[in-house]
Order: sequence, then C-alpha cells, then structure tokens
Amino acid sequence: MARRGERPRSDSSTPFTPCDAPGCEAAGEFRAPRDRSRLRDYYHFCLEHVRAYNQAWDYYKGMSPDEIETALRDDSGWQRPTWPLGRLGGNRKLNPEIFRDPLGLFGEAPPTPRKSAKEAPPELRAALDMLGLGWPLEEEALRARYKELAKRYHPDTNGGDKTAEDRLKDINRAYSLLRKRLANVAGPDGSGEGAGAKPASSSASRAA
Repeated sequence: MARRGERPRSDSSTPFTPCDAPGCEAAGEFRAPRDRSRLRDYYHFCLEHVRAYNQAWDYYKGMSPDEIETALRDDSGWQRPTWPLGRLGGNRKLNPEIFRDPLGLFGEAPPTPRKSAKEAPPELRAALDMLGLGWPLEEEALRARYKELAKRYHPDTNGGDKTAEDRLKDINRAYSLLRKRLANVAGPDGSGEGAGAKPASSSASRAA
C-alpha cells in the first residue's frame, strides 16, 4: 500500500508508455491531441510536459482569417448544416385563415361583435360594440362578457399598461350604461340591476 502523500505504483500488468517529449524517460500518463485534424490521435506526456504542451496549444495556428471565421461559424452550429432564417419554405403560401382572430385575443383591435348591434337603440350601439355584444341583450351574457374583458384589460394583468387601463375605463362606462338599461327593462323592483356584476374595483375604474 502506498504511503500517505505517495502516488500508488501502477499495476505491473499495465504496459509502460513513455513520455513523447524528446529525452524524457517519465511515464506518459496524460494524452494530448496531435493537431486539429487528428483530435483523437494522441501524444502521451508526463505531467510536466503535458502542461507545457497545453500552454502552447493553438487550434487556429496556421489558418487564415477567413478559415478561422468559417471554423467559428461551423462550431456555433455544432458542425451541422445551417441556412438563413426563412429560407426553407419561403415560397410556400400560408392560409390567411390561420391568422384570423375573431375575438381579438391577440391584438389591440376592438372585440369583434358576436351579434349585430344595428337593431339596438342608437344610444346603446357604441357600448355594445365596445363589449362585442349584439341586441337584444341578455343580462347573463352582459355579465359574463364584462367579467371576461375586465380580467383581460385590468392594469394588474397588464403590468400597469396605460393602453389597457384606458380600455378598461371605456369598458366600465359601456357596462354601466347597458346594466342600467337592462335594469330599467327588468321593472321597478330592480331585480335586473341587482344581479349584475359591479365594475372592476381598480385604479382605472375609479378614475373612470
């Protein structure tokens, strides 16, 4: 058994590989690639000479600037073929239907009306268009649509975005107008108004 601090002796069955440094008789325990074209063909060095070899190693030695740039580009793609973005399939026509957004979920366009508002009283048409609703209007549909839009455009959901805050103000005004109209239609007992959702209690709605 080797003493403390002493390197264990190699097994006698392991063949001795001398260091490839000229004149060195130590064991070549450490491998180093011979050159960049033979990275799996190795020299065998002792510790002293492998350190010196590594310090002097220059993979790009003897290459021109253009060759170095090409090698770096190939390395960035893991030596795999690459092509400019959009080159493949560039002539392929896309069906515009796949980009259609009827509910306005992916843009700032006003919500698309679900039903026609042309038959509504003139003073309600702008509010119906703002909420994307048609006429005649049911209270349950108004409440559900308002909750959906209030959640989408609430400042807390949009990181305080000013555009979303202004949109929520308009939504609150439209909802209040329609809610009052439905309450009047429901009768003097106020049952229609009591069942509606209250405008969103945010800084945007209070400012409205």
